[in-house]
Amino acid sequence: MSLVPSPVGIDAAAQQRNLDLLLHVGAIPTAAGREGRVLRWLGAWLAGRPALTHRVDASGNVHVEFADKRGLAPGRPIYFTAHLDHPAFVVERIIAPAVVELAFRGGVMDDYFPGAPVVAYDADDNTARGRITGAADTSAGPFKHYLCDLDAALPALRVGDIAVWDVGPPRAADGFAYVPACDDLSAVAAMAGAMDALIARKEAGDEKLADARLLFTRAEEVGFIGAIGAVREGTMQRDARVIALENSRAFPESPVGAGPIVRVGDRLSVFSPTLTDAIAKRAEQLAGAPSTPRASEKLAAGPAWKWQRKLMAGGACEASVYYAAGYEATCVCLPLGNYHNMADLAAVQAGTNTSPPTIAPEFIGVSDYHALIDLLVGCATGLPEGESAVQQMTSRLWKERAFVLDS
Repeated sequence: MSLVPSPVGIDAAAQQRNLDLLLHVGAIPTAAGREGRVLRWLGAWLAGRPALTHRVDASGNVHVEFADKRGLAPGRPIYFTAHLDHPAFVVERIIAPAVVELAFRGGVMDDYFPGAPVVAYDADDNTARGRITGAADTSAGPFKHYLCDLDAALPALRVGDIAVWDVGPPRAADGFAYVPACDDLSAVAAMAGAMDALIARKEAGDEKLADARLLFTRAEEVGFIGAIGAVREGTMQRDARVIALENSRAFPESPVGAGPIVRVGDRLSVFSPTLTDAIAKRAEQLAGAPSTPRASEKLAAGPAWKWQRKLMAGGACEASVYYAAGYEATCVCLPLGNYHNMADLAAVQAGTNTSPPTIAPEFIGVSDYHALIDLLVGCATGLPEGESAVQQMTSRLWKERAFVLDS
């Protein structure tokens, strides 16, 4: 698989390590409120990086920063954030040795559940495969409940354990990464890969390196609960610039493979225009070109390193929570195929599908993933401050062309 050269100096060996990390982390079973396996991976990752220190807030979110701030560029900290959960099931009741009632924590169309394959995990990671056989009473609690027949009894399975969609092992092929949970574990992996690059830059004495910090949040898929907790508790410094990372459903105008997306808003709100503009400016510097050719320019093949700037109103993300709470906040997302594991979603929504709805791995573009890591490193080593690009443009235009108003 050919890789696009990194504009921030991440070599091919590091790119391969980052891809391996994506395939590993994206396959870790997780659910809202039951992120323990990903948290254990994160703990092991942090243990191998003495340059970092971390703390856990009252909501269980993990805050990471450099242990030694000496040598970092002055200015406000930059936060990269991602959530640790993915839509999945939590065991609510053991009905019989191989029959369980599951509550689904996340957003998936009802059409996808009948007969869908799942795999249940007990606390020791013993597993049993099964299928959803029907809906159960959902009068108690906010989540939909389903009955599941397991292929074999799982004696140690308990209430509170999890089950996830059974979509097979992760793999990379033909420029795409297919994993059980891109949303949002590919962003978690990207943050880890970017921070490894930043640690190396700090050790090399990079004077432009900002005070970059990470925040890993919980329970996003059931209403941004971890992010709301972080806001309520003041986990992040109030004057920080916050860049939430997401995986957002791809559309024809925002396709997989066209680069990470500087997201100007979601279905709930628009984000900080100043910060969004700054990231777009940095992306344009890295690419050497704007995200879309201007009307006065000819279409061309474009730069090898690609990026997009889109609204992405098909869903909501934690950036809306942070921005509504007064943070300067925005989002960068990866365009996502098979959003929330729903294959052929557009046809199923339109009622034009010719086969039953099918659960499948989520997928992202490998080049998009690497470019996201590049962009994070780029933001930590050169995110513009001060006047926005639009302000600079209007000042320049006035100086150059105000003479046309003279009579």
